[in-house]
Amino acid sequence: MAAKDFYTIKDLQQALLDHAYVADQALATSLFLTLRLHKPLLLEGEAGVGKTQIAKTLAEMLDRPLIRLQCYEGLDVNSTIYEWNYTRQLLHIRALEAQDGKCGDIEQDLFSEKYLIKRPLLQAFELSESGTAPVLLIDELDRADAEFEAFLLELLSDYQITIPEIGTIRAKEPPIVIITSNRTREIHDALKRRCIYHWIDYPTAEKEYQIVMLKVPEATSHLAQQLVLLVQELRHMDLYKVPGIAETLDWAEALVTLDARELDEDIVNDTLGVLLKYQDDIEAVRNGPVQKMIARLRARIQSEGKEPDYKKMAPPHPCLPEYNPEAGYEAPVCGG
Repeated sequence: MAAKDFYTIKDLQQALLDHAYVADQALATSLFLTLRLHKPLLLEGEAGVGKTQIAKTLAEMLDRPLIRLQCYEGLDVNSTIYEWNYTRQLLHIRALEAQDGKCGDIEQDLFSEKYLIKRPLLQAFELSESGTAPVLLIDELDRADAEFEAFLLELLSDYQITIPEIGTIRAKEPPIVIITSNRTREIHDALKRRCIYHWIDYPTAEKEYQIVMLKVPEATSHLAQQLVLLVQELRHMDLYKVPGIAETLDWAEALVTLDARELDEDIVNDTLGVLLKYQDDIEAVRNGPVQKMIARLRARIQSEGKEPDYKKMAPPHPCLPEYNPEAGYEAPVCGG
């Protein structure tokens, strides 16, 4: 599938859904413009809300290779763009010396592409075997030094990189660039101007329920609704790190592994380490609020009647068959 195959935003939104990624209208619009305008997409939001997964899903959906650059403090040109293979260059010089070759003018040969080690940003300029440009994921840019952003400006402006010994290398086809940031620091305005910007917030209860049923189809609908409502309530607590959708899915898988059919105080307390990652947060939730939370969510579910309206929480779509009150949802029927 090619990017141009998406004639409308709805087409793209449905394709993402077919690959088990639930995107709202605003996010689908930003992705659509990214594909059509060949502009980078800058995604900001809290950790665990699905920013990185977008790039993975796009690569799978478009059948393109995914090149990932994980950012960290101290990132430089040698680890992101290129470096010279000094060992191979030295061996070449030694070989010429052993053959009594003239070493006067070998600089041009030594600094050619065959001695160049291509790092992720330079690899993204190469087409795949099928002749398509890759998806380039620059993950957690805010973890890198601010100076590193200067290296990205030329790349994101003209999709070209200048190597002093070789010259300017231009991409035959611009890669699909997804940049993520957890906003631990502000990204420079010069870089933002070259991107389409989108903020990904924590999902609503309805959306999160739909994601859980797509990603963890083994969970019963009753259990999925309970855990989603509890997670939604935790996000309103004063915690050091509230759980994202990634932690919700991990918790759902853990509960399914433990054959849980519904939440109770014991199972929640025993599995809080899957959902929360700081001891102070675990203690704050464990010492009192858990029992009250479970009572509230049961009352909320019961207020909707004996059988909650699950269809209202997660509208039917091609990847979710009709809800069966006895069996719950079956596994997704679409690809992904």
